Amino acid sequence: MRITKFEHAALTVEAAGRTLVIDPGSFTAPLIDLSDVVAIVLTHEHPDHWTPEHLTRLLHAFPDAPIYGPQGVADAASDFPVNVVSPGDAITVDPFHLEFFGGRHAVIHESIPVIDNVGVLVNDSLYYPGDSYAVPEGRTVEMLAAPVGAPWLKIGEAMDFVLAVAPRRTFGTHDMTLSTIGRQMGRARLKWAVEQHGGEFIELDPGDSAET
Repeated sequence: MRITKFEHAALTVEAAGRTLVIDPGSFTAPLIDLSDVVAIVLTHEHPDHWTPEHLTRLLHAFPDAPIYGPQGVADAASDFPVNVVSPGDAITVDPFHLEFFGGRHAVIHESIPVIDNVGVLVNDSLYYPGDSYAVPEGRTVEMLAAPVGAPWLKIGEAMDFVLAVAPRRTFGTHDMTLSTIGRQMGRARLKWAVEQHGGEFIELDPGDSAET
């Protein structure tokens, strides 16, 4: 599989000439030059992870691509045909096998309601938790997309998350709210964490890709 990072939380995964899109949100530039999008996954309802404009553009180009997300996404994106998924669900959209974990967004503050969030494991290889520290228990993760900056994120907790997942490789995502210096500091902390289990940290900027 070929994983490409875009701005902030958005990823694409390519396999066998087909593409999976994950979390194209308000900090992400329009996704263009995509080939054969067969599914779209939205981990939760916050606008930095999806926008009507992104979905409209994607569905115009690929009208048969199903959208998967938790109930909160279905409620927020009620103008779109969202297929509701929950933790423990598994679906296959050839050539992608998707499993969902977690269920709740990380706490931002006690004054802010906690919303639905699902992490997604793609082809038993790539794991992206959305805005959570949900660990895919019992799974060996080849590549982890680890959030590095957010209103809900403390870097020590993000390091503990990487230590708990113990992936073979990881890269930082969810990073558009950080300065250049802050992004590099966060990446350095995640690099330390993944190396504790003999793993490798990969620096991916928007447009960069890695194979798994």
